[in-house]
Amino acid sequence: MSRPVSRPDTTAGRRARPGLRARDLPRVLSIAGSDPSGGAGVQADLKSIAAHGGYGMAALSALTAQNTHEVRAVHVPPPSFLRAQLDAVSDDIVVDAVKVGMLARADVVGEVAAWLDRVAPPLVVLDPVMVSTSGHRLLDADAEAAVRDLCARADLLTPNLAELAVLVDRPVAPDWSGALAQAAELSARTGAVVLAKGGHLARSASDRGGEAGCPDALVDAAATPVVPGGLLELPGRRLASTGTHGTGCSLSAAMATLLARTADWAGSARTAKTWLRGAIEHGPELEVGTGHGPVHHLHAWWAAAP
Repeated sequence: MSRPVSRPDTTAGRRARPGLRARDLPRVLSIAGSDPSGGAGVQADLKSIAAHGGYGMAALSALTAQNTHEVRAVHVPPPSFLRAQLDAVSDDIVVDAVKVGMLARADVVGEVAAWLDRVAPPLVVLDPVMVSTSGHRLLDADAEAAVRDLCARADLLTPNLAELAVLVDRPVAPDWSGALAQAAELSARTGAVVLAKGGHLARSASDRGGEAGCPDALVDAAATPVVPGGLLELPGRRLASTGTHGTGCSLSAAMATLLARTADWAGSARTAKTWLRGAIEHGPELEVGTGHGPVHHLHAWWAAAP
């Protein structure tokens, strides 16, 4: 199922982008930061892309020094070098889908926006990394404004609750209904589908029937055939696991790959959520680090191996 998507045009406001075409082996480019511990960033993206049948590529927007406990340092290469990476890939390889993650500064966001406008890949998934798990804002005001503008170039946005609030300039939603309302507002502003994620809801705001809930939902303010009625809720149960590092990166990369393979929005969302649940459950089996370790991206493959 294809979805016409709008993106900025300097002369005519917004123009329709061609709809998705399914490809058995999609070529998926991750534009994100690097995590040397392997749990998040491009390292997580490449594992996630491979786990869902895609060919992964990566252009590094930042280098980090981090482990399962903390981020110790961040180095942002010159934006011109990011441009060189992006051009080197797209000059030679057809890019079927792009996943955009950590973009540390406004000038870096600008390079990505300009490249998207030049190349016009058929699918853009933006995971707007703006707020840390502990609640700290990661970007300055100029960079936040640039990311808001970049959202209009995306087909799918995958913010956590804190990032969703920043993007619509409101307090963090106190409950799931508030999160869905903010997601609908963001979708209406940008023309993108929003994957609202309930993983950061307080237990009292998500529990149903005595069970700790972890709902997600696809929200499309345009209510196109992609998301009939504008809302597809994906219920889930909260997991007790230390394997949670890189969940946002991994989910967005999975969605980019699945959408490029199938052009099926509802099916991709259900498959990605089921896969991520298993990856979180099996994460501790990796025995990586003493903090919040990575998810097990290849749990299904390794379980089936001889």
